[in-house]
Amino acid sequence: MSSNCLEGKIALVTGANRGIGRGAAICLAEEGADVLVNYRTHAAEAAEVVTEIEGLGRRAMAWRADVSDRAKMEEMFHGAVKHFGRIDIVVANAASSIRQTVVEAQWEDFQHTVSVTQFGVFHTCQFAAQHMVERGKGGKIIVISSIHAEFPFARSGAYNMSKAGINHLARTMAGELAQYRINVNVINPGWIDTPGERAYTSEDVMKKAALNIPWKRMGTIRDIGRCVVFLASEDSDYMTGSVMRVDGGFMLGLALPRSREDD
Repeated sequence: MSSNCLEGKIALVTGANRGIGRGAAICLAEEGADVLVNYRTHAAEAAEVVTEIEGLGRRAMAWRADVSDRAKMEEMFHGAVKHFGRIDIVVANAASSIRQTVVEAQWEDFQHTVSVTQFGVFHTCQFAAQHMVERGKGGKIIVISSIHAEFPFARSGAYNMSKAGINHLARTMAGELAQYRINVNVINPGWIDTPGERAYTSEDVMKKAALNIPWKRMGTIRDIGRCVVFLASEDSDYMTGSVMRVDGGFMLGLALPRSREDD
């Protein structure tokens, strides 16, 4: 991949103030893209990302909008086009997870997770596709999903369901949008060190658990950000409808319980 492979491109990243979205926004800017930094909370962190991107010599703008609010998302897309002139790359990253068993799950919490993680991605991808089709110059849509789309982790029913759903949505869109030369691809991150993960897991537990991952460490936001850059670049021109797992071998490390015969 050449240096500044995204020079002159305009990117919009949802949930870009922290975690994986932040990593994606910074990595895109490092390769030459201007970035709209979407956020819902933690405005100070969004401002930090804008400052960092501008420090790389790129343009950036923070925009507060809840991805589950369709009207606010439409307003944001119109604002991004008005400010930057167009959108070439969209990263549908924003998500939410309230961890509860299916038996214990509160309906309001379940609805919130689905509204953000599934419907929010739909709003993002649809508005992106509409703009790119109308413009007629192709484009790149990248969906940040999860290995939760592949494995039914306990206490994550709403999140598992949402991630599986957006993967199928992305494949559907890939088929529909190929004629417009709009690439739609998915990244399934593994266990990534993010503020959201740290809200549920202590530093000590994370360090010990990371040793069970074949790569022997947690994933970083830059691990995902660099994959986003690849899918946003011309190097991925012939890829659409693909799901890329970036997990350090996490899924390979999952094993059935040892049987008595193994002892």
